[in-house]
Amino acid sequence: MSVSSIALTVFFLILFAGIYLTLFDLLGTVIIFLDVFFYALFNGFDKISGKIIVLLLFIAIIAETVDFLLVMKRAHQPAITRKTFWIAAASAIAGAFIVASFWGGPGVWGGFFLGGFAAIMILEIIRQKKLKLSYRVSRRALIGMGGRKFFKGLIALFMITVSLSNIYS
Repeated sequence: MSVSSIALTVFFLILFAGIYLTLFDLLGTVIIFLDVFFYALFNGFDKISGKIIVLLLFIAIIAETVDFLLVMKRAHQPAITRKTFWIAAASAIAGAFIVASFWGGPGVWGGFFLGGFAAIMILEIIRQKKLKLSYRVSRRALIGMGGRKFFKGLIALFMITVSLSNIYS
């Protein structure tokens, strides 16, 4: 196995990790940016230009800043447990396989995100239903949480699309 094929495999795995981290309100877009930057550096900026790197940097900064500000405004964050982590991982992988059967390569990325997103939303709704009424968050807060995660996930998918379209064009 060549060094370039190992680097490409690691590159893809880190992209998947970046998408997954966005589901847990972690710095997934920053991970994606750094992954693309180091891949471009490894390849001498041959396939990914400096302009693309700067664009991805600004997108990551904007996404993480907006997310941070929403959390500071007390946006609802779901309880993250080991169970949630592993169920979301299994759902993300299942989503990748299911959606890929319809949309091919791009479906892998979208399905991975959608599978994990659906799992986190369903698990949080179930958790909320188990709580006493006075401890539950409003439906509006749940919808806001979902919207925030979905928006950040779409940004991560956009960053990946831009990166891969430059690599494979």
